[in-house]
Amino acid sequence: MSTPEGGRPPAPRSIDEVLAEVRGRLDRLEPAEAAVRVAAGAVLVDTRPAAQREADGEVPGALVVERNVLEWRFDPASDARLPQATGYDVEVIVLCNEGYASSLAADSLRALGLHRATDVVGGYRAWAAAGLPTTRDG
Repeated sequence: MSTPEGGRPPAPRSIDEVLAEVRGRLDRLEPAEAAVRVAAGAVLVDTRPAAQREADGEVPGALVVERNVLEWRFDPASDARLPQATGYDVEVIVLCNEGYASSLAADSLRALGLHRATDVVGGYRAWAAAGLPTTRDG
C-alpha cells in the first residue's frame, strides 16, 4: 500500500496507542503476583537479549526465549515448539526489561490462542526492585 504525500499512511497509530490497546486485552501482573503464579506452575519467559541478561541478571527458573522466536516456541501447533508448549491453556508470563515489549509479546501469544498469556508490569526491573529472586542477589 502506498502512502499519501508526506509519507504517513491514512489513520496512523502511535506505539503508545497500540500499547494501550494491547494492554486492554491483558490481565497484567505485578511482580509479586507473577511470582505467586510461577510458584503455582505458570511458565515465566524472559525475552530479554543475552547482553541485557548478562548485565542485569536473570530470574532463576525463568525460561529464556529470545523475542524473535517466541511465537514459534509456544505455538502448540508448531514443529519448533518447546516442551512447555503443551496446549492453549498454558499460563505464560512474559518478562522483558521494563514491561513494554512483553505486553506486545504476550498479546502475540494470545493471538495464537494462548488465552492465559500475559506479562509483568515493569518487567525485570520491577521484579528486581520488588526484592524477588534474581541471579544478582547477595
